[in-house]
Amino acid sequence: MTQKQWYKGAVIYQVYPRSFQDSNNDGIGDLKGIINRIDYIKSLGVDAIWISPFFKSPMKDFGYDISDYRDIDPLFGDLNDFDELISQAHDRDIKIIIDQVLSHTSDQHQWFLDSRDNLINDKADWYVWADAKEDGTAPNNWLSIFGGGAWQWEPRRGQYYLHNFLTEQPDLNFHNPDVRKAVLDNVEFWLKKGVDGFRLDAINFCYHDARLRDNPAKPKDKRQGRGFSEDNPYAFQYHYYNNTQPENIEFMQDIRALLNKYPGTVSLGEISSEDSLATMAEYTQGGDKLHMGYSFELLTNDYSSEYIRTTVQTLEQHMLEGWPCWAFSNHDVERVASRWSENGKINSQQCKMLTALLASLRGSVCMYQGEELGLGEASVAFEDLQDPYGITFWPNFKGRDGCRTPMPWEQTGSQHAGFSEAKPWLPVDDAHKKQSVAMQTNDNNSILNAYREFMTWRKKQTVLLEGDIEFIETPEPVLAFYRTLGTQRMLCMFNLSFQQVSIDMPTSIVKEYTELCHHSAKLSQDTLTLEPYACFYAEC
Repeated sequence: MTQKQWYKGAVIYQVYPRSFQDSNNDGIGDLKGIINRIDYIKSLGVDAIWISPFFKSPMKDFGYDISDYRDIDPLFGDLNDFDELISQAHDRDIKIIIDQVLSHTSDQHQWFLDSRDNLINDKADWYVWADAKEDGTAPNNWLSIFGGGAWQWEPRRGQYYLHNFLTEQPDLNFHNPDVRKAVLDNVEFWLKKGVDGFRLDAINFCYHDARLRDNPAKPKDKRQGRGFSEDNPYAFQYHYYNNTQPENIEFMQDIRALLNKYPGTVSLGEISSEDSLATMAEYTQGGDKLHMGYSFELLTNDYSSEYIRTTVQTLEQHMLEGWPCWAFSNHDVERVASRWSENGKINSQQCKMLTALLASLRGSVCMYQGEELGLGEASVAFEDLQDPYGITFWPNFKGRDGCRTPMPWEQTGSQHAGFSEAKPWLPVDDAHKKQSVAMQTNDNNSILNAYREFMTWRKKQTVLLEGDIEFIETPEPVLAFYRTLGTQRMLCMFNLSFQQVSIDMPTSIVKEYTELCHHSAKLSQDTLTLEPYACFYAEC
């Protein structure tokens, strides 16, 4: 692959720095911690590291509320540490992708402190301000993802400001060209530092409807959660006007034009809209917008082969030019080992199968730290919760802390599994200690070693990295598809269940297949038997 295309088929390993490795024993992970574990990341065979926010922040939303886009929060280190991380990663042929949170800032950002002061300062129009209605209520019915109305009264100006997320995260006004320029200047600061790309948080939220029209109500049977629970009032509306506006397309083009000045750099947009798959396609088509898009569509509770097949097929029908990126876990949702488990029990063979399945879909792959260990959702007591989202919606929705607990490096020799000698910001789950890196490294049959083995094999399969995908209609619980590239053709089959299944195989496949990589699968005459959570690959 050429340098410009390195991201196609790439495995991107997401590091949530607070919980990866603490180097100075303050209970919070940091950039030096990532540096100290860079050889471990290299051993996973990944192509890039995506690092969640480490910028200066009051940490109301743990770094997604930024007060200075061009500096490191002291919790995580300093700019010299970041330069060292870039250098160490590049020495190992690992790319660095960093989060950019462009749609909103912290309420402690100097831009907002100036903007809220009065109606005539030079930042007065940098955020989304609006007058109250005649009765003093909010300008419209828009809601915040984190609960309640999306408008907050500011007495200094005598106006409301918009916040699609926390009250402490005011939305920037991208209708103002000065805002767009300042935001892009901040992005370029990191390009000059040598980053290889950006994961763009909530990128479809940059623009709002300038007329501030009300969102229409959504019928009860249409409500579904994508990154939020269905009992959240946010699910009660069609979000036609507070995000995903037509003007956003031009901003995507501005981002791409900037990245084109730095060859080899890429953009990955996080998209959560009323039709996320269609928006992913729209934001990546034409070669002049984002390089990749990903959504919450496979971060749900639905685990059926039909759902996965329909989701990927729908995107393929829309995305005729762009490039997808798929994920089963991230820092915002319940870990997949628990979410898709049978009766809540973590199954090591299922974890191995899910890694193979994810990495066999057409597109690039985001793997969340700990996914390679098969970590399940941690149990976090209410009194230990840090996530404001979880505290607000407890106990119906327990928030995001369960997927954010520290990485378990050791089972013995450290009270906190080798993450820190101090009390961690979130407790290490006792069950995770038994799945530590040290324990699994010494176990030839571990989830971790299966992950490494599969990724090594996958790198040699160009058809999996770059090929097209064509699904085969199969009964539940089997998911099957072809990957094709030129004259190469590979059949990929997965048993998503904990029971053995048998499936008839086409005679042409039976006669022509060449066995490649498979786990617990056996082909006999015209029948393929798949053991629980088995994978089967055949060159056709």
